[in-house]
Amino acid sequence: MDIQLWHEILDPYELAVQELVVKFNHVIKEHHEKGLYSPIEQVTGRVKTVSSILEKMQRKHIPVDEMESQVEDIAGIRIICQFVEDIEKVSELIEQRNDIEIKSEKDYIKHMKPSGYRSYHLIVYYTVETLGGPKRLQAEIQIRTMAMDFWATIEHSLQYKYKSNIPQHIKERLSNAADAIIALDNEMSTVRSEIMDAQNSSQIQINLVTDILNNIENLYKLSNKREVAKIQNEFYKIYALNDLEQLKRFHTQLDIIAEGYRAQAVTDEF
Repeated sequence: MDIQLWHEILDPYELAVQELVVKFNHVIKEHHEKGLYSPIEQVTGRVKTVSSILEKMQRKHIPVDEMESQVEDIAGIRIICQFVEDIEKVSELIEQRNDIEIKSEKDYIKHMKPSGYRSYHLIVYYTVETLGGPKRLQAEIQIRTMAMDFWATIEHSLQYKYKSNIPQHIKERLSNAADAIIALDNEMSTVRSEIMDAQNSSQIQINLVTDILNNIENLYKLSNKREVAKIQNEFYKIYALNDLEQLKRFHTQLDIIAEGYRAQAVTDEF
């Protein structure tokens, strides 16, 4: 196949990966802006290299003219979660989307591979807009915990090094490590609610501080600089207390003050 033709084939997949990463990152952003815990911790994406595509086609005896229909993971998205319970929630979020159609699912968490590999895989259809019109293509979405991802990354590197012929003693160590990963994920699940509460509180504080600082900045344009300096100093004192409830009260009071100055500014214009 001509090199230029490879570029033409893979370009829409590059676009799909970019768009999907942006969209899933926006899901994280929306949760945080609303002070909610996000089941998605991190998103990455990649387009399979030509070498990897050719290797897979050769291994599975896929004809060139069936490449796009048979190689389902040319575009790949990896979604990392903190907890095993989040994986199902992310899957549900994807199922509810109108721009993604699920073709198939493989649950390697409930049905772990013999190697110890655990992850949840979705093959989806996604449409991108190109100069030639809309193109409906396939992408693989892998959903896993941080612990699962750590194990899978190590295993993938070893598979590459040993050309899929990993020595038995290393396989045994990988299997032991997989057991440890399961124990770690299970242990983290027992403290999930506490961790979520702590992270939610942290995100609420971040949102409050951002809003407060924006209000103070706007007040500098509308009111007496000396008065604003007093407000700013009061904010620093309350922030140093690390008391979320006091910060909420200050935020509410500042909103009232800021609204008053904005109303005054509008009156002065008339």
